[in-house]
Amino acid sequence: MHPDQKIDPRAVTGRLQAVDLARGLALVAMAIYHFTWDLEFFGYVPPGMTGVGGWKIFARCIAASFLFLVGVSLVLAHGRGIRWHGFWRRLAMVGGAALAISAATYLAMPETFIFFGILHQIALASVLGLAFLRLPPVITILVAAGIVAAPFLLRSEVFDHPALWWVGLSATIPRSNDYVPLFPWFGPVLIGVAVGRLGLITGVFARLAELRFGSPFRPLFFIGRHSLAFYLVHQPVLIGSLWLFSQLLPAQALTDDDRLRYSCQATCQQTQDESFCTRYCNCMRDELDASGDLPKLFQGREDPALRDRISGLAGLCTSRAEEGVLEDTAP
Repeated sequence: MHPDQKIDPRAVTGRLQAVDLARGLALVAMAIYHFTWDLEFFGYVPPGMTGVGGWKIFARCIAASFLFLVGVSLVLAHGRGIRWHGFWRRLAMVGGAALAISAATYLAMPETFIFFGILHQIALASVLGLAFLRLPPVITILVAAGIVAAPFLLRSEVFDHPALWWVGLSATIPRSNDYVPLFPWFGPVLIGVAVGRLGLITGVFARLAELRFGSPFRPLFFIGRHSLAFYLVHQPVLIGSLWLFSQLLPAQALTDDDRLRYSCQATCQQTQDESFCTRYCNCMRDELDASGDLPKLFQGREDPALRDRISGLAGLCTSRAEEGVLEDTAP
């Protein structure tokens, strides 16, 4: 293209390799996280490791990147007019896959099944996002900020009914192996829509369409173009492979005491020092052991009464751990 030739900011045709590459990288990151989660599930790494610290941040960044790209792709596909046939076809595929994930995980892990995971969010966000395709980007960004902030400001027991868990404003966070509710996760989608609109208006996407990457990136392009298939296939492959490996070299079995110690310390040390957490976790172990609740903690069943008892013990052990801090610092 001649440098003086004017670029039509809406003249974006075909797929953008840059977007496929970004989606492919996000899928690889997701597979890395899921493989580590599977290692934890089979007992090869300490329990609770993937739910705290850097791994927790990593997981949230992956989810946010996927949803951001959903918003960008929504603009690229329908920013110049909604192509209803393609839209309904894609929505049916994503929605059907989400229902299949719910059914499969309910059969395998009924207490923590995926009732509203990332595919459910993508399906809902794809519908709601259409309302923002013509709005000024600044308005979309402001709405996105409100959606991200809502769980910090608007949580209420009104949303504690299971029929409303998909909203994401319940006072108690429900148990699920993949929970991506409307609030705050619709926010990254709207940020993607806003960025997509700016990309069209400024001509950035027209320039990105001219970029071509070398053959080493072809695997990433391929999975980026077939993201739904990759998402559905990768976990069964990873879990199946690890199951076969575990038959040859099983992980060392952990006692309930070890599992509590690992998970409690990992969670506690996100906000407290090691000394405090050692006292706190020892207290929790002793109290749960005395009450006979320690084995129940790892049965994977949703037990509101047990959850209430644990909440009470957490307050008791926090007080005892804090008393230990005062004793250590007393003159």
